[in-house]
Amino acid sequence: MKVALVTGGSRGIGRACSVKLAEMGYYVLVNYQSNETEANNTLSLIREKGSDGEILRFDVSKKEEVEAAIEQWQAAHPDTYIEVLVNNAGVRRDNLMVWMTDEDWNKVLDTSLNGFMYITRVVLKNMLVKKYGRIVNMASLSGLKGLPGQTNYSAAKGAIIAATKALAQEVAKKHVTVNAVAPGFIRTDMTQDLDESQLKALIPMGHFGNPEDVSEVVGFLASKGACYVTGQVVSVNGGLYT
Repeated sequence: MKVALVTGGSRGIGRACSVKLAEMGYYVLVNYQSNETEANNTLSLIREKGSDGEILRFDVSKKEEVEAAIEQWQAAHPDTYIEVLVNNAGVRRDNLMVWMTDEDWNKVLDTSLNGFMYITRVVLKNMLVKKYGRIVNMASLSGLKGLPGQTNYSAAKGAIIAATKALAQEVAKKHVTVNAVAPGFIRTDMTQDLDESQLKALIPMGHFGNPEDVSEVVGFLASKGACYVTGQVVSVNGGLYT
């Protein structure tokens, strides 16, 4: 049984990644924090692809929750391991820096950055022992270009990009690859408050992307065919920032 874990897998890009990995034959662990209904909807889509999986509830920003969930799952499945990890969980708390609260700053970094560390650290151990693994981190246009009103989000995603490049070098000899995908404006719950009619004028392709545009790239980076690709950041943005 080949196993993949997608954090924040209940909706949007995370759901699309879960479905893509199911198409690739993976048993998919769908992490969610609060919306069990949507997590089960993702699981139904996985099963429609002829694969299977299960939902795992934990908050990626809580170290104890992460470690307990993964260790319990691994203990119940001693004959396999998580060979693909998609670090997708993230939140936005947009505001100008001068008005940004400590809570909004910490919430974004705790989820995107600390969450990446907590889950990757515990999953990485078996990848190194088995000498095979794929880690795909969800970065953002905001982490490459920087976007006004997103100093916290840009800081978190910029750090993810730097961490991706560093970790890739640490684990390459063990045949574990670490890459990042940097979406631009993608139609999801996280962007539903943005004015697409205005922002699409900035995009050379003239429209927002869909979650599947991102998941196709994630699927490649998670595949055996991407064995010589590591430490890279792939932008999926319609040419907005090239």
